[in-house]
Amino acid sequence: MLPKTLVSILFRYTHKLLRETTGQDLIEYALMAGFVAVAAGAIMPNIAVSISTIFSEVASVMTAAANPS
Repeated sequence: MLPKTLVSILFRYTHKLLRETTGQDLIEYALMAGFVAVAAGAIMPNIAVSISTIFSEVASVMTAAANPS
């Protein structure tokens, strides 16, 4: 069994995480863009290649930004 103080700390931390909303809008917009892209690729197979290229370019830019040389 966990010590009472550890349980209290975990409870406060979890409560703070659930109340925290900064950055939430950005995540929601990113998820929505992903869903739209998947739906567009499923409905229009010719666009799937273009969507894949765009996501690959975004991933490479993000990787380059995360690893500055």
